[in-house]
Amino acid sequence: MPGVVLMRTMKKHGWRAGLPLLLVILLAACARFGAGAEAVDPFVQIKRLGRGVNILGYDPIWDDFHKARFKEQHFKLIHDAGFQTVRINLHALQRLRAANGYKLDEAWLKTLDWAVGRALENHLMVILDLHNYEDIAEDPQGYKPRFLAYWKQMAAHFQDAPDTVLFELLNEPNRKLTPELWSEFLSEVLPIIRATNPTRILIIGPPFWNSIDHLDELVLPEDDRNIIVTVHYYEPMRFTHQGAPWEKETAHLSGVTWGTAEEKKRVEQDFARVQDWSLKHHRPILLGEFGAYEKAPMESRALYIAHVARTAESLGWAWTYWQFDSDFIVFDIDKDRWVEPIFKALIPR
Repeated sequence: MPGVVLMRTMKKHGWRAGLPLLLVILLAACARFGAGAEAVDPFVQIKRLGRGVNILGYDPIWDDFHKARFKEQHFKLIHDAGFQTVRINLHALQRLRAANGYKLDEAWLKTLDWAVGRALENHLMVILDLHNYEDIAEDPQGYKPRFLAYWKQMAAHFQDAPDTVLFELLNEPNRKLTPELWSEFLSEVLPIIRATNPTRILIIGPPFWNSIDHLDELVLPEDDRNIIVTVHYYEPMRFTHQGAPWEKETAHLSGVTWGTAEEKKRVEQDFARVQDWSLKHHRPILLGEFGAYEKAPMESRALYIAHVARTAESLGWAWTYWQFDSDFIVFDIDKDRWVEPIFKALIPR
C-alpha cells in the first residue's frame, strides 16, 4: 500500500514531490524492522544496561491497575537516582489457558505496555523477565506449551520495540527443570523468538537458580551471539537470607554479620570464576539479582551490597539489584524515600 501511494504521488506531482513520502516510508520501515536490521554488540548492551533494579514483580498492578504501589513517577525517580535499567519481573504463565490457545490477556498486556513505555520515556533500558520459575520447576512439561506460547506472543508484540528492550527467557531454572530439560526448552523457544526478533538481545541463565557453579551446564547456540548470560548471587545464604521465612535453613537465623577480608575475597574469587567462563565463551555477564534480606544487620547489608556491586562493575558486568519494592527493598514506597544505606551502597555519591 505505501508503494502504491508513493507511485501515485510521484506520477501526479513529479519525483521530487515523492521524496518526502519516500523518506517517511523508509523511516517507517526502519522502525518496523529495527529489532532485526542491525545487531547491537551484547558487550555494548552490557555497558548500556549498567546499574539497574528489579521492579513490579509482586505489585497488585497486574490484577488491578488502580491498586498499583509502583507509580509512574517512580520511573523518573529511578532514572534520576542514577539507575540505567529496570528488570520487570513478569508472572504471566498462570494467566494462560489452553481453552483460548494460551492467549495473553489484553488488560495484562496493556499494563505491560504502560510500564515499558514509561520506562523508555525516562531513558531506562528494559529487561522483560519471565519470572514463573517456581511453576515451571514444579511441572516443566506441563508448563512447556504455555512457555512457548508466551514467548511467541511476546516476541511478536515487541518485535518493533527499540533495542533498549531485552527479553530474559526465564528466571532461575531449577529442580525438575533439569539442565537437560532447560537445554531442550531453549532449543525450541529460540527459533520461535528469532523468527520475529532475529537480533534482539536475549538474556539466558544457567540451571540451578542461575548459579555461578553451573555455567558449564548452560548450552547456547554458538552461532547466536546476541545473547547475554545472567547469574544470580546470594552467597553466603546464611547471611543474605537470614530470617527469610521461605528459606527453612536460614529462617531461624539472626544477627549474622558480613564484611571480613576473607568474606570479601570469597566474592572476588567467585566472580573471577564467572569472568573466566565469560572470556572463554565470549559471552557478557549480567548479575541479574543480588541483595541481603531485611533481617540482616543493616551495616553488614550495605557493606555486602556495595562490595558485590563494585566487584561486578570492575569486571565490566551490568547488574540489577533485587529489588525496588516488596522485600530486600532499596526504596520504601510507604514512606516515599530511599532506604539510604542500601541506596548509597548501590549508587555511591
